[in-house]
Amino acid sequence: MGYFDARDIVKQYSNHLALDKVSISVPRGSIYGLLGPNGAGKTTLIRIINQITAPDSGSIMFRGKKLQPEDIAKIGYLPEERGLYKKMKVGEQALYLAQLKGLPRQEALKRLKKWFKKFEIEAWWNKKVEELSKGMQQKVQFIVTVLHEPKLLIFDEPFSGFDPINAALLKKEIHKIRKKGTTIIFSTHDMASVEELCDHITLIDNSRTLIEGPIDKIRNDYSSSRYEIIFEGNVNLLTASLSHYYKIVENQSENGQTKLTVDIMQNIATNDVLQILLQAGQINSFNKVIPSMNDIFIKVVEDANMKEKQPAS
Repeated sequence: MGYFDARDIVKQYSNHLALDKVSISVPRGSIYGLLGPNGAGKTTLIRIINQITAPDSGSIMFRGKKLQPEDIAKIGYLPEERGLYKKMKVGEQALYLAQLKGLPRQEALKRLKKWFKKFEIEAWWNKKVEELSKGMQQKVQFIVTVLHEPKLLIFDEPFSGFDPINAALLKKEIHKIRKKGTTIIFSTHDMASVEELCDHITLIDNSRTLIEGPIDKIRNDYSSSRYEIIFEGNVNLLTASLSHYYKIVENQSENGQTKLTVDIMQNIATNDVLQILLQAGQINSFNKVIPSMNDIFIKVVEDANMKEKQPAS
């Protein structure tokens, strides 16, 4: 059992099945990626975790016990759609929202001043929210989300609208928060951020779980027999005599070196290929090509959609 577990969650809206027995198990202290195309059911699951709506069936466990209404105080949620009051002053609103999270006024003020300084937005304390750029507003909402130091943080597209510098700043703070023991659920379409931040992922599409597990294991599970070879020697020998061992996908030569990307044939041992390569020249590197999360995301979703379209036998 994880630190947070949702098991066989079903949610139906009128004629739309939003979640069809979706399960996630989030390890303590992890950054857990909740992935899927638009309309997959991610936001519905997040709303259920935050007790904004309830599942039709299934169970939700938090820290080994059934999720209770009072647990909401231990959860921080940054939604994709931001919700600051445009006419209120920034500091006044941040202080108000912090107190709603249960922080005493003086403690909230102390923490807010620290975070505003860290994010270099002290000058905006007495400005109205509508005077801030989208990125500045997002910084304020991020601060309010993490200020009460929740045990579970849920970020829904936290880097949307941020330039690379400010996105890097948020990622740095997320790593710091995680190191202090906070467990994080991270929903995004940005696969580069998933690879950079997440330990585990669940991929949802059409209301169902397609894959879940540790990200390194998933990438290895979806790797093929493709290898990248950096080689110095007789390239003609390689391309001419080894066609029954592998198929060359890419061949690039520069500065006396050749980079080959090859698919090794089925039932051919990599050691056999290496032995023959060594006869033709020097191997500087020989590495298995591990697919990116973006490649896996596209493949799994496309395969699932193709399966959906196939007529029932």
